[in-house]
Amino acid sequence: MSADRQPIKVESIPLQEIAADLRRTHPFAETDLDSLSGVDQVDRVNAPAGSVLVEPWQTVPYYWVVLDGEIRADRAEPGGSRTTVGFARSGDGFGEAPLLTGKTHSPLVIETVRDSTLVRFTEDQFWALMAGCPDLRKVVLANLAQRLEAFQVEALHRDKLISLGTMAAGLMHELHNPGSAAKRAASQLRENLLRLQQLSLRFSGQPKTQDQLDCMRSLLEHALHGCHAPALGTLEQSDAEEAMAEWLKSAGVENAYSIAPALVGIGFEQQELSCAKEHFAASAFSDTLNWLHSLVSSVSLVCAIEESIARISDLVMAVKKFAYDERSAASQMDVHDNLQSTLIILGHKLRNKQISVVKRFAAAPSTIHTRGSALGQVWTNLIDNAIDASPQNAEIQIATWTEAATATVPARLAVSITDRGEGIPPDVLPHIFEPFFTTKPQGAGTGLGLEIVHRIVTQKFGGTIEVESEPGRTRFTVRLPLDAPAKEESPATPSAP
Repeated sequence: MSADRQPIKVESIPLQEIAADLRRTHPFAETDLDSLSGVDQVDRVNAPAGSVLVEPWQTVPYYWVVLDGEIRADRAEPGGSRTTVGFARSGDGFGEAPLLTGKTHSPLVIETVRDSTLVRFTEDQFWALMAGCPDLRKVVLANLAQRLEAFQVEALHRDKLISLGTMAAGLMHELHNPGSAAKRAASQLRENLLRLQQLSLRFSGQPKTQDQLDCMRSLLEHALHGCHAPALGTLEQSDAEEAMAEWLKSAGVENAYSIAPALVGIGFEQQELSCAKEHFAASAFSDTLNWLHSLVSSVSLVCAIEESIARISDLVMAVKKFAYDERSAASQMDVHDNLQSTLIILGHKLRNKQISVVKRFAAAPSTIHTRGSALGQVWTNLIDNAIDASPQNAEIQIATWTEAATATVPARLAVSITDRGEGIPPDVLPHIFEPFFTTKPQGAGTGLGLEIVHRIVTQKFGGTIEVESEPGRTRFTVRLPLDAPAKEESPATPSAP
């Protein structure tokens, strides 16, 4: 509080002294305060503009009614910023949500926008009001329902933004690697083309026999056939390159040790090159092999550029699938493809911890009715949590399967995600789907991820989510009805705090 700001003034007064003012508010408009028992004295609070009524995570033992003024509730974000979640103005009540939901602390900063006068009721007084005032009880419960609905919609979109923000750095890392590779390949390709042109001009001044032309045509067809030969083991590759380099050097080929890896890499063997050695003079043979090396290297660089661009395209498509507009038309989504997109987006985190992913995709069919990107949020949260829980060099298993319909349960598609982390303590396990519950360090987790996952799975798709955990193994299993269409999200706007 600044030195020139007036302090908050709190005075305890009889309820009947302020009864007329309370009847002009929405919660007490139909309440007979004269017959109310259990509430004799209340606190009247005069708070100048800018006064903080509730600090974030402070105990919130009061229900408030605004007689005059305006109150704003902000969520404190990491880094010191704030997000406004609602307002309470003259005649409004607020503060019932923590009391009714059993929360002893609020994540909000509640402060006055302008000079305000409020009445606050202690927790015992609030419950006396709820028990003795049916009309007030209806208003309070209606307000709670409205705020919970607004919270659910806001939390869903907030979690989506958090997920996208968390993945943005990783996406930039993912795009940087293929982008740099394509840039390097393009630069080298330019040098190769210049060298290839010089060698071609040198060749063009010398007449060729039919055997020489047939040999060059054969070598050219092999060079243009594909990007890579079948993969060799490390020792096999090294031995083949060494043998090729020695053979080229013995034949008087310039740059033999530079040429050999490229020729082996695309699958050339010594016997294929023997036609050039047989039909060309020694100096011409060296030029022929250097020409072939430039051509082979250029083909490999073009393939590298293609692979890099394809990688960038895959990343962009994966993010597009994740962030696709929720208002899009209902459609069929392949869950396997959706899981793979999530793994692409989170690939940097997997590589940073050297985590391997074992995929056992057995679901058939693997498609489900959906609308937009909700399933992407489910997999992103679950896999991201599995990565965080896993030790270095660990393994994550992702399995899918289908379950036949029974007399009471429709056919379902099941997805399990298993990590080899320390497990979830038994006392924590019952709370993991509660909003704002997190075991991560302050600032590292919002406590919204699993609550969002649970709500999407159960409310949007009519499915179930189960978790089994023990030291060294945690498994989340999501089951989704195969034929049930996904529901649309209903819009809502933030209301009073």
